[in-house]
Amino acid sequence: MAVEAGTKRGGQPLLSGIRGVLFDFDGPVCRLFPNESSRPVADELRDMLVREGVKQLLTASEEQNKDPHVVLQAVHRGRPKRDQLVRAMEELVSRREVAATQKALPTPGAVELIHRLWKNGLRLAVVTNNSPSAADRYLRDWGVRDQFGAIHGRSSDPDLMKPHPHVVLCALRSLGLGPTEAVMIGDTPTDLEAARHAGVRFIGYGRNELKQQRLRDAGAEDVLGAYAPLLDEMGEKGAAAHEPGARSLGEPAACL
Repeated sequence: MAVEAGTKRGGQPLLSGIRGVLFDFDGPVCRLFPNESSRPVADELRDMLVREGVKQLLTASEEQNKDPHVVLQAVHRGRPKRDQLVRAMEELVSRREVAATQKALPTPGAVELIHRLWKNGLRLAVVTNNSPSAADRYLRDWGVRDQFGAIHGRSSDPDLMKPHPHVVLCALRSLGLGPTEAVMIGDTPTDLEAARHAGVRFIGYGRNELKQQRLRDAGAEDVLGAYAPLLDEMGEKGAAAHEPGARSLGEPAACL
């Protein structure tokens, strides 16, 4: 079902009984590569394949895809694990993602929601297919890094990227929570699948109707177009990020 502002899930608040919230990064927290600005990064990866003489590892659609993760995963499928080329490509993507945080567009209401969740005592983590260093940099720049107990992102093994539940399970361990005590906020069907595999409830966020419909088509029960319902649930407790006692519980990690 599509959840509008002020409505409840099954008669209960969306965050009823929840002790922790796991945020996907790109989408629910910010737009890391707005206006197709990820395409030059994907093109850099394809140029690497041309120089190595292995462009045939990509399908026709992968040769045109704007998502660097699609290219990275495609090459990983065709090369042995820990392959030097895959490592070099992953490191390039990580550098570009960290640089992209300087121009990333904040998702409306995300910083305020983080404030309010934290002020209400919920444990927070990031679970992302992006570099954990990129998420760390962005959250520090926006003054909310101390409110997150963990950041788990892409490791050197692309097979562990969502929809694999690896980062979700890592976050649960880092926060000391069971699957039923957390909810994940994500914006793609792969996020939904990772949450399902981990046994974690899912709230979809879609910045436009197309993204919302994709989540519904994938089976998401709760889909938001804005954070108003969650902000309403958390009341008016949003405050400055650095109050006494605020601290980081962990450094960004791959949870190998």
